[in-house]
Amino acid sequence: MIRVAVSGAAGRMGSTTCAAVEAADDMELVARIDPALGLTLDAAVAEHRPDVLVDFSIPTTAVENIHTAAAAGVHVVVGTTGFDLAEIRGLEGANVFVAPNFAIGAVLLMQFAAQAARHMQTAEIIELHHDRKLDKPSGTAARTAELMHAAAPEKPIPPIHSVRLPGLVAHHEVILGDVGQTLTLRHDSIDRESFMPGVLLAVRRVATLPERVVVGLEQLL
Repeated sequence: MIRVAVSGAAGRMGSTTCAAVEAADDMELVARIDPALGLTLDAAVAEHRPDVLVDFSIPTTAVENIHTAAAAGVHVVVGTTGFDLAEIRGLEGANVFVAPNFAIGAVLLMQFAAQAARHMQTAEIIELHHDRKLDKPSGTAARTAELMHAAAPEKPIPPIHSVRLPGLVAHHEVILGDVGQTLTLRHDSIDRESFMPGVLLAVRRVATLPERVVVGLEQLL
């Protein structure tokens, strides 16, 4: 049984993650960490001894959470975006897995976009999220642009356009153009349940990662 703590447990993603962990046969939810719930990470680690911390907090606290948990021997699955990955390189202690997006369809979008970037002249990315999302551009859009540029380094990094509106969840569109044609790739998460299979996969695999820090759900598929 994997003992799981969730940071940001009072938020939308955090509460959905808590429910998914509770429903999993091989996991036990041992701590809901959030200022609104009166439980800190230090207290949760000391009192509840989780095996894995799932972090869906905010960018300004995620890095500290990662360092604290890893140093205590708690593996970390990170869904929080908007911080510099360089801040967690060279960590000592437990493993850390970071995913800009845990939806399988979004991971496929990134892979397809990277493949298409080698064959189409130019591209632009549009990301649309709910109005409470703090970071711009989204981690998924930034990761998509990074993968596309890595696949076709001779071409410019695709520009990203960010939209924040109530009623949205998470939506990403890559539009590629060439002479006389366009190609549009789009993924829509219309419910936060779409992220949960990827989150649970990461919780199950984080202890056996080949490296201390691994980025991208594609690494586990």
